[in-house]
Amino acid sequence: MNLSENARLVEALLFLENEPLSVERICRMTGLSETEAGKALEEVSEAYYVENHGMTLVESTETFQFIPAQDLNEALRACYGKKIDRRLSKAAVETLAIVAYSQPVTRSDISKIRGVSSDSIIRILRERDYIKVVGRKDVQGHPCLYGTTKKFLYTFGITTISDLPKLSEIDRQRFERELI
Repeated sequence: MNLSENARLVEALLFLENEPLSVERICRMTGLSETEAGKALEEVSEAYYVENHGMTLVESTETFQFIPAQDLNEALRACYGKKIDRRLSKAAVETLAIVAYSQPVTRSDISKIRGVSSDSIIRILRERDYIKVVGRKDVQGHPCLYGTTKKFLYTFGITTISDLPKLSEIDRQRFERELI
């Protein structure tokens, strides 16, 4: 099955970017219309399915990316399945939620809300690229302001921060009270 020029372009783009891409971003990068990009994605997906490739094109949260074909999981496990368990601790998830809902937020604000020092948790979240420094607060000492990253959005399956579940009234008041 020979791919059209548009499908080949989209295939190369997905490979080179190595991250999930929305149709809008594909259009911006290639100059294709949404219809053309959609047809190209369908063509690439069908070609990879029909010809039994090692990769599969998948759609998740309105983005597209290549992942290894499921039937190869067992063979790939020997090389890629022995990674350290990198699940987040309860404290890390709590800190990440505070950053997500309060961003931009300082380290001291996070510690106030949690009631304990959050220095090591913030360091871990930065190392794992879930949060990043997004600026500096205009007060004495100019502390760092933290916000979430694209990896955070991708990992938790959301497109934008506005897609986060809404806080209950009690939780919202708690966040506001602690930050005053």
